[in-house]
Amino acid sequence: MNNTLVVVGAQWGDEGKGKITDFYARSADVVVRHQGGNNAGHTIVFDGRKFALQSIPSGIFNPHIKNVMANGMVINPVSLVEELERLHKAGVTDYQLFISDRAACVMPYHQMLDGAYESLKGGRLIGTTKKGIGPAYTDKYSRVGIRMGDLLDAEYFAERLHDALLQKNLELKMLGMEQCDFDTLYAQYRELGERLRPMICDTSVMLNREMEQGSKILFEGAQGVMLCIDHGTYPFVTSSSPTAASVPLNTGLAPRYIDRVVGVCKAYTTRVGEGPFPTELHDDTAEYIRERGHEYGTVTGRPRRVGWFDAVVLNHVRRVSGINYLSLMLFDVLTGLDTLRICTGYRLDGRHIDYVPSTIAELSRCEAEYIELPGWTEDITSVSDYDSLPANAKAYISKIEELTSTEVAVVSVGPDREQTIVRRPIF
Repeated sequence: MNNTLVVVGAQWGDEGKGKITDFYARSADVVVRHQGGNNAGHTIVFDGRKFALQSIPSGIFNPHIKNVMANGMVINPVSLVEELERLHKAGVTDYQLFISDRAACVMPYHQMLDGAYESLKGGRLIGTTKKGIGPAYTDKYSRVGIRMGDLLDAEYFAERLHDALLQKNLELKMLGMEQCDFDTLYAQYRELGERLRPMICDTSVMLNREMEQGSKILFEGAQGVMLCIDHGTYPFVTSSSPTAASVPLNTGLAPRYIDRVVGVCKAYTTRVGEGPFPTELHDDTAEYIRERGHEYGTVTGRPRRVGWFDAVVLNHVRRVSGINYLSLMLFDVLTGLDTLRICTGYRLDGRHIDYVPSTIAELSRCEAEYIELPGWTEDITSVSDYDSLPANAKAYISKIEELTSTEVAVVSVGPDREQTIVRRPIF
């Protein structure tokens, strides 16, 4: 059995990666969150309890697992401390958490600028969560960002913050916004740094040691590949890459260690925010799926847009992220629908295509081509083995495997970790 597994969102995010990460974490020694920030919500349900994580890795509930927030993340220290406090109040106090000293910090001015720049777009919104993620990544690549390790060095942090505010306060002033006070931010973030000091370290060194010791490592992505800054529906994307290919860069591990990838996808398709969505529904079926699947954002609470399963999207994601297996989530939500549809291709300006165009102008003109399959009415939420599923349910899964050339290794039939059918052990 391989020692590493990457969990990748195979649609536009919100696919159920938290549950699958939690499920496989029981077999892991280390769980690594490698990109994104507190704009991503992972919901985990077990023992009748529900937890909504935002930036903390999903292995946090197991005291034997080392949880890593790697260098590819952007971390809001204020939100992180608040998230830890919520876990403590819920009785989750025995855990191991390690934070990369190279991870970028989300500062208050990032959140202020995020909201301001989104407002300037008028009716052409990106749909950002306004958590400051994009501006934090922008500063990282502009080399004016502050990193978690900087908070631990009083003099060096003062220099970095001073230089950053020279630029950021100018931006805020130009936008007619209140400027940030150096002394206030310095005192606040120095205190946060000291509070988090026991957890901040060089996680690349740590992870390489774990690999050398033969530890089993699970990599947990945020968002989905269709929100990838390079391979998603640009510009309606996130500011990092959720692909498996980004894991080595985002963690400081060599590419040779990434040997198995599971793509997590819903049995239908959803997305939050703006952007093209070829299989989107605007009828009673959409409302049926939304309510049965509780399709509202974990972080924002926004209703998710709902559509049929899109095999074109899955094949795009499979190609750019090297997916070996699929984990089909919220399969039980489709119970009760007489007819199910799967998108097998697009019509673009009158011609058939089987790929995702690079521009939203072209993708917006794409019309989905469908096949129809019969649905099922049987309750499958208590089914624990694949053979016990209704015949029409198994036919739906087989068709997805045929269209995507990828085996469905896991089928989720409910939110609890026990409501999981494992067709093939992969970790």
